Amino acid sequence: MASPAKNFAEGTVLFVIGLALRLFAGDIEIPVFTLTKVGVVLMVIGGIEILYGVYRTAVSSRSDRSGS
Repeated sequence: MASPAKNFAEGTVLFVIGLALRLFAGDIEIPVFTLTKVGVVLMVIGGIEILYGVYRTAVSSRSDRSGS
């Protein structure tokens, strides 16, 4: 299982790539889908990864404090 730091890093990378696509790829046309929509999807997935990494960090620190 991946560490929480890895989830956080992957989420950050996905979010930044998605943001770049959303901001700078609006005028690029490809036949199947628009890159701005791909950027939004990557931002959402990246945000979920970041939140999951934060959640796992909080859960692991809570279990460390309880002595388990």
